[in-house]
Amino acid sequence: MSCYAIVRPDPKMTRLLDSAIDSALDEKRLVGTVVLVAREGRIVYSRAAGMANRESGQPMSTDTIFRLSSVTKPIVAIAAMRLVEEGRIDPADPVARWLPYFCPPLADGSASVITIHHLLTHTAGLGDGFNGDASKRKPLGADIAGRHPSIALEEKLRHLATQPLLYEPGKRWRYSISMDVLGGIIEKETSAPLGEAVAALVTEPLGLSDTAFHVTDRGRLAVPYKNAAPQPEPMGREDSIITPSGVFGYSPGRIFDPDIYHSASGGMAGTAGDILAILETIRRGGAPLLDASTVSAMIRDQTNGLTGLQRPGLGFGYGWAVVTDPDRAGLPLARGAIQWGGVYGHSWFIDPERSLTVVALTNTALEGLFGAFPFDIGTAIYQAL
Repeated sequence: MSCYAIVRPDPKMTRLLDSAIDSALDEKRLVGTVVLVAREGRIVYSRAAGMANRESGQPMSTDTIFRLSSVTKPIVAIAAMRLVEEGRIDPADPVARWLPYFCPPLADGSASVITIHHLLTHTAGLGDGFNGDASKRKPLGADIAGRHPSIALEEKLRHLATQPLLYEPGKRWRYSISMDVLGGIIEKETSAPLGEAVAALVTEPLGLSDTAFHVTDRGRLAVPYKNAAPQPEPMGREDSIITPSGVFGYSPGRIFDPDIYHSASGGMAGTAGDILAILETIRRGGAPLLDASTVSAMIRDQTNGLTGLQRPGLGFGYGWAVVTDPDRAGLPLARGAIQWGGVYGHSWFIDPERSLTVVALTNTALEGLFGAFPFDIGTAIYQAL
């Protein structure tokens, strides 16, 4: 955060954002949050509120570390696009070029060709990486934790390759575990564990030290909570949340295991300030990581109206959703904004036209992702502009 000038926020934005945050805390929808807003490269709002650890009385701080879950995905997508610019991989390349064993069949048993483009856009035909019925879902690879990271990842991908695709690659959109496959490609191309590759390609060039596939300072790590009555309750080492649309599985203890594979789908931990710095790099056009032409492709809808998208009015670029019709999407965001989140309770968005970047990390699932909180934050910001 030191690379951004701190300016006095306008009273209206402060009042509206403070109200949205205070309401979520007072109503016990959230335990804690860090919200950062940058406009034209300057932080115009910064607040840490609530508790990082309610039971010990540790307050939330702007340098609190969170389990990032799917906020990991855009970071790995940026790493992949750096390799594209270096001519080492290409979106049109088949996955089998790096992972010869990864050739999942179609449902009728015929062969398929999955490309890096399909992985980046969640159009590969893969599922969500779970086995079994919804009431007993367990992440693939949970039984191989504790073994060498690269071996564990390859074993997971080999298992995934035996499962028939849900549809022909490129024909539909479905949120999936495809980024883990991309992580395997990055490891093969760089001959390094994914964490080392992402550090060399993304975080180190930006001078960021708190975001990695391990916890850099356990004393700053937020305790994860899940929504419950009368207040959110701490997650166990292995936990789940059952919703009408499915079961969300959590492994909060995973981040402490030095031998578990580095999941490109959701394995990183980091701070709101680091995430803001990464997203601001994209908002400004990519330097020093990427060329502007690459960023232009990443923030453009790459799905061309495919069916299956998570909601009407949204497309998907390389690493995040693209708002194509805010009214149909039911989001308080502008057309052309990009956005994503994380299942531990996170959301973020970039509005390129307004030079606006917003990061809202929380330690409360699922309110911070699917509840009223991210909608209220977006609404407050646009009302203040």
